[in-house]
Amino acid sequence: MDKADLVAQLLRHLRASADDAAAQMAAASVEAREGATPAEKREDARVALEQGSIARGQQQRLQRARADLALLEGFCPRPLSPSAEIELGAVVEVDSEQMGRTFFLAPAGAGVELTGPGGDGYLSVVTPSSPVGRAVLGCVVGDVVEVAIGGERRAWTVSWVG
Repeated sequence: MDKADLVAQLLRHLRASADDAAAQMAAASVEAREGATPAEKREDARVALEQGSIARGQQQRLQRARADLALLEGFCPRPLSPSAEIELGAVVEVDSEQMGRTFFLAPAGAGVELTGPGGDGYLSVVTPSSPVGRAVLGCVVGDVVEVAIGGERRAWTVSWVG
């Protein structure tokens, strides 16, 4: 599996998120400063405050995206043998009685959905700080992990590592 492609997809997603946050922040900042006439601002200062709050929220989103990008810029996950312990950079398949799931354990980008090799399927990005990431780190094929997601306990068997 080409993990470099997975990292490249994740970088593209995070760059797009950062670009969107920057554009939204700029638009909200302009609206806070110039969106109302002086008379409207005196009458309803709430609008300028709301736009300022939106701009600050987008600034925080931009800072998080930039921090995530910095974590991923030099990230080069190594190939793992099927008998290897799960580590950062692993692609992991887990199965339960109800479903199977494949994810990419990356330092950033939690929740992003990536396309598998050749457009085959999807992988979710999981970070080591997430419940799933913490549960699988150090596991090997055949291990059973229990994870609480949304207050519900789930048991998964690690079926493949790469």
